[in-house]
Amino acid sequence: MKAKIRGTEIYFDIAGMQLAPQGKSLIEKPVLFLIHGGPGGNHVNYKFHSIKLQEYAQLVFIDLRGCGWSKKTKASDYTLENNIEDIEALRKYLGLNRISVLGASYGGMVAQGYAIRYSKHIDKLILAVTAPSYHFMEEARKYIDQHGTYKQIAYCEKYLWKGKFKSDKQINDYFKLTDSLYFYRNRKNRIRPSFKKLTSAEFKKFSTFSHEALNAGFGGFLHHFNFIPRLKKITCPTLILAGQHDWICRPDQSKIMAKHIPNAKLKIFANCGHAIATDANKKYIAEVGRFLLTKAKSKRD
Repeated sequence: MKAKIRGTEIYFDIAGMQLAPQGKSLIEKPVLFLIHGGPGGNHVNYKFHSIKLQEYAQLVFIDLRGCGWSKKTKASDYTLENNIEDIEALRKYLGLNRISVLGASYGGMVAQGYAIRYSKHIDKLILAVTAPSYHFMEEARKYIDQHGTYKQIAYCEKYLWKGKFKSDKQINDYFKLTDSLYFYRNRKNRIRPSFKKLTSAEFKKFSTFSHEALNAGFGGFLHHFNFIPRLKKITCPTLILAGQHDWICRPDQSKIMAKHIPNAKLKIFANCGHAIATDANKKYIAEVGRFLLTKAKSKRD
């Protein structure tokens, strides 16, 4: 499905019921927007590692503008500002008064911006393996310089930190090279989507990053965004999830968010990298599920 909003087309998909039968009555579940990482990723991995969350909420999977099945536009459109406003426009398009939001990695940055600006429309916020400011890159560069291989360091210096990728394929090559940095567990234990039944066009959309959107972030706005002074404006219950061995959004970034967001709970997963939803899937689902079921409290636990 696509929503024609703000001069573009945003792809979204829905899993689970908002009004669900429970015995002989109906219960209303929260609506949870899931925002993917990148910039430049897509929603598909959520459908594999987070689909069980439909037990607790109606899930709305979203491809940010220029990503996945959403419409491609000019590179200058791929901004944090537009991503935030697109989420608000989609909320209105779906006729929802209030939503909950789960944002992972770059999606968590979008989620923070949304919660700061549109606090009256958000019930609960989940920030997974993300960061509140451009300082995350400083920590990531230090980490990879100490723990990365020569090829990993060189590739990041040449392409990632400057936003200089020339094709989607080049980004795929980057992820193959840096696989060990993102995932903590052995490959055979991962939840991995299979694309065998997709057409070649569908496969391309699902299996690649948008290098234009990624370059816009790492070559531009991610070098100067800073939500830290405004995190106190996030008043909804907030769950912050981090991976002990996350290289790109170090756990210290999550601690900063937990310190400045008034009603936040921090959970750091041991033996996990950036991909906590895969490295510790059962614990991730359980933690998010409990949070969605918990009634809001007026004070910090």
